[in-house]
Amino acid sequence: MELFFLSITIDIDPDIFTLGSLVLTWHGFFTLVAVAVATVLVGRWGKQQGLDQDSIYTVAVWAIIGGIVFSRLTHVIDRWGDVYSHDPLQALQVWTGGVTIYGAILGGFITGGGYMLIRNHPGFLSRWNKYFPGKLEEAPLPPVGRLADIAVPALLIAMMIGRVGDIINGEHVAQLTSLPWGVIYAHPASPSNVQYGLAASHPAVVYEMLWNLGVLGIVWPLRNRLRPYGMLFALYLALYSIGKFLISFLRIADGPQDLFMDKEWVWSMGEAHFIALAVLLITVPVLLYKAQLVQPSAQPRRPRGGRDAEGDGPSTQEEQDSP
Repeated sequence: MELFFLSITIDIDPDIFTLGSLVLTWHGFFTLVAVAVATVLVGRWGKQQGLDQDSIYTVAVWAIIGGIVFSRLTHVIDRWGDVYSHDPLQALQVWTGGVTIYGAILGGFITGGGYMLIRNHPGFLSRWNKYFPGKLEEAPLPPVGRLADIAVPALLIAMMIGRVGDIINGEHVAQLTSLPWGVIYAHPASPSNVQYGLAASHPAVVYEMLWNLGVLGIVWPLRNRLRPYGMLFALYLALYSIGKFLISFLRIADGPQDLFMDKEWVWSMGEAHFIALAVLLITVPVLLYKAQLVQPSAQPRRPRGGRDAEGDGPSTQEEQDSP
């Protein structure tokens, strides 16, 4: 029985405004808001725990750059054979659409964490001071795992904010549905309208937002209780990957395919499925082997500005209870 008449209809132009070759979409606007919110939250929470805020913002710049590059790269890899191999320069046209959330998350972690590891490495410092004027001192950077843990709630909040733009634009098109919460995109410029016309499709990005909200509800109480540092980030990746793996089945095209549909690789699975499986194969064993639940009161107390037994920065009771 068709229930399209009960579906939700969205008739909004995906573009907020166009100025010459500059186009600002709802997706782009909410992505900018999401990045700004995440950066501010991580900086604030890090400062509450006695970390250097300026250094956190420096790491954030590298993470944002890496997130952009990797999010585009994973999309290009996914659609290389049928799209970009015919016009490689199109791969550089990020504004035309085509990025992946996995690329943004993993790319941000790799580049941000890479910067933190390299910046204070004795070999890097000695070479820098040998070939460049002025002496470069160690930056007040926390361990990678600690900052990654602080960033987890902010990342989940940012991911939910960014998906608002996807909902308005009708991007990340999913399969058709007759369920009453299916979404019809009436605006002719919407990717969903281009794909399906006035037919209802699954609001897959809404499903993902709800899943992320559930993950936030799990990790938030654990943010000061899961040790060693880095385990909260691993838990976040594992939980997100479970939801991403399941929801991505709705995004495999069952009809005509464009840049906003996932390409099937094999066994009705696409790139996101295999990345999710790879993440789970890494994070689940690490969590089982290393993760421990601790009471904040059981953490060793040190004077403010001191370092805990793991060398992971300030660890007074007041700091442990933040954010």
